[in-house]
Amino acid sequence: MLISGRNKLQGRVVEVKKDGLVAQVTIDVNPGRVTALITADAVNELGLAPGDTATALIKATSVMVTK
Repeated sequence: MLISGRNKLQGRVVEVKKDGLVAQVTIDVNPGRVTALITADAVNELGLAPGDTATALIKATSVMVTK
């Protein structure tokens, strides 16, 4: 599959937490981790599980961090 997004971080799934209709997926992209909230249906359709290789595609107009 070809995709226009250029912000791709490939890594290994380290955790999948399902809670009702949503799921939290954490991917180790070395040297850091990316955590995404996606639908539980998407997790099931992709068959995501710890140890799997996955790619995080990031598209955002802004990122805000506060302390």
